[in-house]
Amino acid sequence: MDLEYLAVSEDLPDTAKGLIITGLTADSRKVQPGFLFAAFKGASVDGARFVPNACASGAIAVLCAEDAAAHLRESCPENVIVIGAKEPRQVFAKMAARFYGAQPDTIVAVTGTSGKTSVAHFVRQIFQAAGHPAASLGTLGTIKPDGENYGGLTTPDPVALHKELAELEAEGVNHAALEASSHGLDQYRLDGVRLTAAGFTNLGRDHMDYHASIEDYLQAKLRLFSELLPVGGTIVVDPAEEYADRVLAVAEKRGLAVFTVGETGRDLKLVDLKPSGTGQILSLQTERGEQNVALPLIGRFQVSNALIAAGLAIAAGVDSDAVLRALENLKGAPGRLELAGRTRDGGLVFVDYAHKPDALDNALAALKPFAEGKLSVVIGAGGDRDPGKRKLMGAAAARHADLVIVTDDNPRSENPASIRKAVLSGAPGALELGDRFEAISEAVRRLNAGDILCVAGKGHETGQIIGETVIPFSDHEAVTRAISLEGKS
Repeated sequence: MDLEYLAVSEDLPDTAKGLIITGLTADSRKVQPGFLFAAFKGASVDGARFVPNACASGAIAVLCAEDAAAHLRESCPENVIVIGAKEPRQVFAKMAARFYGAQPDTIVAVTGTSGKTSVAHFVRQIFQAAGHPAASLGTLGTIKPDGENYGGLTTPDPVALHKELAELEAEGVNHAALEASSHGLDQYRLDGVRLTAAGFTNLGRDHMDYHASIEDYLQAKLRLFSELLPVGGTIVVDPAEEYADRVLAVAEKRGLAVFTVGETGRDLKLVDLKPSGTGQILSLQTERGEQNVALPLIGRFQVSNALIAAGLAIAAGVDSDAVLRALENLKGAPGRLELAGRTRDGGLVFVDYAHKPDALDNALAALKPFAEGKLSVVIGAGGDRDPGKRKLMGAAAARHADLVIVTDDNPRSENPASIRKAVLSGAPGALELGDRFEAISEAVRRLNAGDILCVAGKGHETGQIIGETVIPFSDHEAVTRAISLEGKS
């Protein structure tokens, strides 16, 4: 593809005329002849170091920050075009969008601390129920209309993302739902995606190892609404959520349409909510009057997720009656309050991805009303991540559960015992068992009729990161094995 078309808004030398780019990458190891190499400055590594390797592999253009351009022009071969940009990551994402070109006709995105995966998962199901071939992209990977699942980054890098979107479109997928992480938004990974609507779930403490403050974290999230969603797009939000006012302020400033949901919402107003077995009956006030929906999911937070998903689908043009009918057949996202086992005595074991204080609060609060006996939880905290949330995780567990067992999550390069100690400081009296399988087994052993156990933190994951090694480990498989060994299955 012509470099002048890819870098349409950048200053290019005359020698760039007619230059054909055959591929894009920010990984020098993936450079092939005719590629453009993006040399980004990271937190610990400056991509400019790898420019010589990229040129040796056949790169004919280099994208970099403005302050690095002069030096690279002097050091690169004469036939290599060096493009300096104020925001090279943003320019790169837009180049990737132009390079791959095609995207599904209708794309919605959702951001927030918790619920992104569930919302994207639900939107895909709603689109498909309405007859639209649809996919979702995010933490669970790319899930296609046929259920095929692969990958697994909350927000993929721009080249992978735009390549994926183009391939989906070529396969006939005309609707898609994306998770928009704060990292992805801050690093411009979603720039160039043509959005129809964008949703906000909530904002709590997360990624404080990356963001300088909650305000910095929020500003990254707000980019979805202030910069990526085009004029004519719709913002979907529950006004009762903390920080929703900041999202609504962006909408007002830009003149964007707003679709509100929840108890204080205008478009899908939650009038009443009643538990029903392992589901809930929602009474909703809509433009067509009051309607009841039997949502087959437990937890108040899942109601919020479902309503945000419904709002996004309606904002994307799906008939509201079809959307509400689809809610009655939703399947929860893997590892999100997922029933993983039942003991012979009648105890239930759920697996949940909750690895943040707010998410753990929500998960345990959702399960508590269903526990006729005791509620117990197995928790840990990840290493090399925000250490400030560890005590808060313990406190959240202690607030709701009758029994708390603190174990290892993904310790990574940190001392597991130190992480557990921090979690235990928020849950005095909790039991400590470092081995995750032993912790799950002990929790299962203590289950009696009417008790509920929540194994929190890893959800759908199938590996445990210890040091630099990923050891195969699935909470689902551990629960099944533990129940079997207890002779209670």
